[in-house]
Amino acid sequence: MKGSMALFNDPILHLNPEQQKVCALDFDYIKRRLALTTHNFHRDAMINAIQCMIIDFFDFHASLYGNEKITSQYADLMERFLALLEHGDFRKNRDIGYYADKLCVTTKYLSEVCKKVSGFPANYWINRYTVLDISRQLRDKKRSFTELTDLYGFSSPSYFSRYVQKYLGASPTDFRE
Repeated sequence: MKGSMALFNDPILHLNPEQQKVCALDFDYIKRRLALTTHNFHRDAMINAIQCMIIDFFDFHASLYGNEKITSQYADLMERFLALLEHGDFRKNRDIGYYADKLCVTTKYLSEVCKKVSGFPANYWINRYTVLDISRQLRDKKRSFTELTDLYGFSSPSYFSRYVQKYLGASPTDFRE
């Protein structure tokens, strides 16, 4: 869970020089194994080489983000929270209380679990989903700002504009251009 959250937040894994060497060796080994097509156990050897690379990636991730265990209860709550966001609930509900109520937990507990699992509180994830979706919607020039204001449940176009300015660093008009 922690790994998938980190990759969602930043899909680039920043490796130190030693980790880069290990990664290069993994890819070199896979490349050499690919060339050995006459090997009687070619498929099994390829699976093994890729599994080694994956284990090395897990090791890289653990050294960068810590290998603290996340309980299944925490992972389940985080998965259910993200499912609500992926379903699009953020369009009308950006208040953490809405999600806490839907998940039958307190706002404080939800935010603590999010922080423990991902390193970020629940509000971060709500805004992250909202901002990514708004930036995608703003690229569609057929949609008016009033439509977007309604789609995301903002009380007024000016509030929508302030939100976009705050999180995207530009007015909706400037962002579109």
